Amino acid sequence: MTSVPAMLRRGLLPLLLLSAAMPLAILGLASIGSDWFFPALLPGTFSLASWRNVVGTGALLGPALLASAALALATGLAAMVFGAFAGSAIAAATGWRRVIGAGAAFLPVAAPPVALATGLHATLLGAGLGSSIVGVFVAHVVPACGYTTLYFLGIFTVREGGHEDAARTLGAGRFDVLRRVTIPMMHRELLEALLLGAIVSWGQVALTLVAGGGSVRTLPLEVIDYLVAGQDQLAATGSLLLVIPPLAAFGLMRLALRNVELVLP
Repeated sequence: MTSVPAMLRRGLLPLLLLSAAMPLAILGLASIGSDWFFPALLPGTFSLASWRNVVGTGALLGPALLASAALALATGLAAMVFGAFAGSAIAAATGWRRVIGAGAAFLPVAAPPVALATGLHATLLGAGLGSSIVGVFVAHVVPACGYTTLYFLGIFTVREGGHEDAARTLGAGRFDVLRRVTIPMMHRELLEALLLGAIVSWGQVALTLVAGGGSVRTLPLEVIDYLVAGQDQLAATGSLLLVIPPLAAFGLMRLALRNVELVLP
């Protein structure tokens, strides 16, 4: 006889799948349909005009997508490297140094994005990086490094360094230990940190708007502009472009880590 908790679990799983799929399905219909008014179940007409806006002449979504992708990749790489070294250093510290280090990493994560953007904006203006793509990159890196540092802090706190110690005992230098031992053993964590940093950048609105001064056009900003202007079809297309790449990246990462073992010479 099937227990009540088991029946609930079986019933909740389809509901969870439906709740995840329905918004994507609605966005998909909205991106190719127009004249969709209540109580109609489907749009009155269908067109791929909004998707042609991604790659067509004078398209705005395409350049915004490329800008967001470039910022996300650069931010993810920088945050992965910084977070790995910072997390390792904080994990090795003790007492008040560890507390201050963890608090410093948590601050950009916990701070409201608008407050963080305001403080960074003044710094970027003083450095001559205001309203530039480099300034937006710096603004994205700050919270992303906070996330990856906390991520690696948790990893290095419970991770034993016996393999690195053994390599040093056998005469390996610091760079050899890093290249031949640490990186191959932590390739999964490094890829996850790369994606974490990229996703932090991917959906940024306040930091991009303030640091970029409105001149750096990323995909989230274009989606907001289309929503405000009542361009629902273009807004739905941009929203799908915001959702699909992170989902695809996570899926590809899980597939790669499941089927491929990374081996460095």
